[in-house]
Amino acid sequence: MHLLLLTAWALLWFMVVEPSGGFSWHYLRTGGELIYQGGASGDGGLNLYARHPELQMGPISFLVAGLFNPFPTEVGQVMAEALMSALGLVILVLAGRSAAMHFLGTGTNHQRLRQRVLIAGLAFVPMWTEVAVRFAHLDDVLALFCTACAVYSLTRCNAAATGIWMALALDSKPTALAFLPLLLALPRERWLRAGLWCVGLVAAAWLPFFLVDVHSFAAAKFTIPNSPASALRWLGGNTPVTPDWARPAQAALGLSLGAVAVWRGRWAAVVLLGANARILLDPSVYTYYTASVLLGTLVWDVCGQRRLVPLWSWLALTVLYGSVFLVHDDPTRGLIRLAFVAVSTVYVLFWPQRDRRGRNSRRSVDRVEEQPLEGPWGPMWDPGRSRPWEARPVNPAP
Repeated sequence: MHLLLLTAWALLWFMVVEPSGGFSWHYLRTGGELIYQGGASGDGGLNLYARHPELQMGPISFLVAGLFNPFPTEVGQVMAEALMSALGLVILVLAGRSAAMHFLGTGTNHQRLRQRVLIAGLAFVPMWTEVAVRFAHLDDVLALFCTACAVYSLTRCNAAATGIWMALALDSKPTALAFLPLLLALPRERWLRAGLWCVGLVAAAWLPFFLVDVHSFAAAKFTIPNSPASALRWLGGNTPVTPDWARPAQAALGLSLGAVAVWRGRWAAVVLLGANARILLDPSVYTYYTASVLLGTLVWDVCGQRRLVPLWSWLALTVLYGSVFLVHDDPTRGLIRLAFVAVSTVYVLFWPQRDRRGRNSRRSVDRVEEQPLEGPWGPMWDPGRSRPWEARPVNPAP
């Protein structure tokens, strides 16, 4: 029932936003045409990033976008928006299954878990519609979807799948680099396997462009205007366009915070911390950026804590999205973004958390609820494992 309600909620938002949607779809359509058909003219193919550094999407995004090119422009755009909206619902399903596996063996009340997914999903869907329909940023959609798949694989200790999904996220959008610390949440003996899969697939997707045309590195130096409403302004980044240090600092901060989260035994905070690094140090303030934050709060609210009300999902929606309409002073909006990043980062890293994993004494009702839940999407965890919590993909807190 909770998934049916979320589907209806997503459909409502799709119908409201779609008439004014597709703001950035022309970038994806152009990239899709160039990557499939531009090789002969030298303007596309493996010369794509050298000739068009403004196309900041990954090759997987252009390959998928090109699948809609045979259709008329308007039809292909609506089809792409519908697909991207549907992936948001799949993410909510994956989040629920990931949480069920993560809390397996702890006496989890799955009815409360479904309610948590429902309440968090009500906040997630509007922001997902922003990135999937209003802006139609297929690259962000694919990167976030693949990251959610990586989280799903992580909770099952599947090193190869986790590495593959993280590679596909990076091949869709380079900013997914900040989510790589998820690999560290695997057991140490599986780090190498996950890393090899990830590095191998990333190299296979990106290296051909740089080997064919060394000018492809120009895409990494592409700059965009520095918005007066960005949090970057409060950190000394007052240049008219992207400061030289902003992008490297963004990646370094996201990776560092994610690694600290895993070391602290809080892998569920990795996506939120990586998204925080982006909105903190990015010169632009497009509303679709908030979708990555909402994915991070979704994972944190359903996997990182056990309270019924997913507080951070609604805080992120209210503070980051609501301020766009309620606050009209640009520096104030930048300060609000900075404050959200600071408070949420400190909370997920250092606020005391009660961990009930490994408790031997559980009420009899909890033993009944630990059975796999059958439904139209199958069981909520792998019933083939008799004691899967003994291979938890979480490093204990020091």
